[in-house]
Amino acid sequence: MNKLKETCRDVAISSQSRGSEAGEGSAKKRPGDRTKSIYPPIETYWTLPPQKGDKPPSSSKPGVKSLLAYPMKVRDSLKKIGRSKSMQIVLQGAHNPKDEQLVESFRKLLFLEGQLPAKHNDYHTLLRFLRMRDFDLSKSKEMFLNYLKWRKDLGVDEISKEFNVEEYAEVKKFYPHGYHGVDKYGRPIYIERLGMVDLNALLQVTTIERLVRFHVAEQEKTLNLRFPACSIAAKKHIASTTSILDVKGVGMSNFSKPARQLFMEIQKIDSSYYPETLNHLFIINAGSGFRMLWKVLKVFLDARTLAKIQVLGHNYLSNLVEEVDPSNLPSFLGGNCTCSDYGGCLESDKGPWNNPEITEILQAVSATEEMDTFGANGGEPSQDVLTSTMGNVQDQEDSLNVETFHRNKLASEKILALEASLEDAKMKIEALEVALENTKVVLKGLTQLIEDLKD
Repeated sequence: MNKLKETCRDVAISSQSRGSEAGEGSAKKRPGDRTKSIYPPIETYWTLPPQKGDKPPSSSKPGVKSLLAYPMKVRDSLKKIGRSKSMQIVLQGAHNPKDEQLVESFRKLLFLEGQLPAKHNDYHTLLRFLRMRDFDLSKSKEMFLNYLKWRKDLGVDEISKEFNVEEYAEVKKFYPHGYHGVDKYGRPIYIERLGMVDLNALLQVTTIERLVRFHVAEQEKTLNLRFPACSIAAKKHIASTTSILDVKGVGMSNFSKPARQLFMEIQKIDSSYYPETLNHLFIINAGSGFRMLWKVLKVFLDARTLAKIQVLGHNYLSNLVEEVDPSNLPSFLGGNCTCSDYGGCLESDKGPWNNPEITEILQAVSATEEMDTFGANGGEPSQDVLTSTMGNVQDQEDSLNVETFHRNKLASEKILALEASLEDAKMKIEALEVALENTKVVLKGLTQLIEDLKD
C-alpha cells in the first residue's frame, strides 16, 4: 500500500488557503492583527519508520486471550509488548527536538506550581495546549489550568466511565452522527448529517445538558481508545480526526435559540479543552442559506480552527476522496460503504477501535504499565497483581493496590516538584548575584559623582 504523503498547510492564514470555496472557512487578516502561525498536522513528527522484516501474524500462534491462562507467560508477553520500542513510538510518538524542549519547559513550569497531575503529564496533551497558544508558556499554562478545573467541576472522569445515554437510539434517530472508518492517513472519520437533525423531536427525548455530556464522553473515548487503536492499525501516531458535516438544507431558520446554545457550548469545549484534535473539517452541500449562516457562525471560531475548515457545495466528492478512500465513505456521501449488517454506516461505529486484536493489545499495554508500577525497583509483580490484571482479584486487594499506587505517584510528583523548585531557586540566586553586581557598579558611579561635586 502506498503511503500517503502528508503536506504541510499554510504557515499563515490566508483567505484563499484552500481554493475558491475554501476561503469561506479561513480568517481574513485585519489591519493591526498579529499573524497567527498555522502548524502542520499534529502527527507530522510522529510517524513510525517502516519496520524491516515484519512478518504477518500467524493464526496458529496463541493470542493474548489464550495466554491469560498462564500467569507467568502473560507477564512476560505483556512486558514485551509494553516495552517494545516500536509500540512506544506508535502510542507515544517520535518527538520533534524543538517541540520537546518547549514541552519540557512547560512541564517544569506546571510542576513548580504543583499543577501537573500524573494522568495529564504526557507529551501529547502538553504539546496540544502549547500549539493552541502559539507556544506562549504563560498563555498555555492559563489554558491548561482552566482545563484541569473544568474536568474537576464537570466530573469528566466519571462521565467517561459511567455516563450512559439511555435514549441513545432515539438521539441517533433525530440527530444522525457517528464515527465511520479512517482517512487515508489513518485518522478516525467523524460524520454529522445536520440537514436531517430534528431539534424539536431531539429535545423531547433528551436535554442540552445531556447532549453536552454525551459529547464529552465521546471526546474522551476518542482520546483514550480511538486514537491509540488507529495508531496501532496505521503503525504511526494518530492524534486528530477528519470530520464531514453534511449541511444540505441548513439555513438561518435552523439556528434557533436551543441550536445556538448547543453550538456555543460544544464549540467552547472543543476549542478550550480538546485543542488541536481536528485535522480537517469538510462542510458539504452548502447552499446559499448555509453560506449566510456561516458568516455568523465563523465569528465564534478560533482562527486556527477556521484554517482547517473547507466549505463545499454539491460537487464535493473529488475533495473528499483526496483524503478518504471510497471504501470508508458511506454511500450517502458518494462512497461504497453501506454497513448493511449494522443498520447503516452511522450506526456501525466502524473502525480499528472495534478490532478485537487491537483492543487486546491496548489492554495488554495498560496492564503492563500497571505491573511495571507495582514491580518497581527491580522487583517482580506479585501474584495478586497478576490476578488483578486478569480480573480475578478481590475488592479489598484492589483497594490496597490502588492506594499504594497513588501514594507512590504522589511521592514521585513531590520529588520532581522539589527538583524543579531547587533549579528555579538556583536561577533566582544567580539573577540576584547579577543584580548585586549591577548595584555595586551604580553605587560606585554615585560615589564618584558625589566626589566630583565636592571638588
